[in-house]
Amino acid sequence: MVDVLTEIDIKSPVDEVSRYASNPDNAPEWYVNIDSAEWITEKPLKIGSKIAFKAKFLGRELAYIYEIMEYVPGMKLVMQTSEGPFPMKTTYIWKAIDSKTTRMTLRNQGEPSGFSKLISPFMASMMKKANRKDLRKIKEIIEG
Repeated sequence: MVDVLTEIDIKSPVDEVSRYASNPDNAPEWYVNIDSAEWITEKPLKIGSKIAFKAKFLGRELAYIYEIMEYVPGMKLVMQTSEGPFPMKTTYIWKAIDSKTTRMTLRNQGEPSGFSKLISPFMASMMKKANRKDLRKIKEIIEG
């Protein structure tokens, strides 16, 4: 099992941070490895929404569909893939530190199979590194 937890404090109110982070259209801007996000279901984001992502990770091109499993605006978003060699669950949690600061937590959990299983310890450290970059990028975008 791979379980990577990363967090950052962003100088912006929780509603602004969560609104930006939970919009799949923004993902290619702040996720280092995501090239595109395409809605399969109609907007707006809700439980059951599906979004197709194209990404690159560890030199490989990936295409996967995330389904929204839980969504509480301003608090939590949980999305999950079920197909591919590395089914993944991604959770965002937003917590107000004060009226102008938000702690954003990004957690990725997955159960690799096949080749991915062999490199899962390496994969976890690479995911942690990428997640740190992603959170620094979203902080930079939101804080301006």
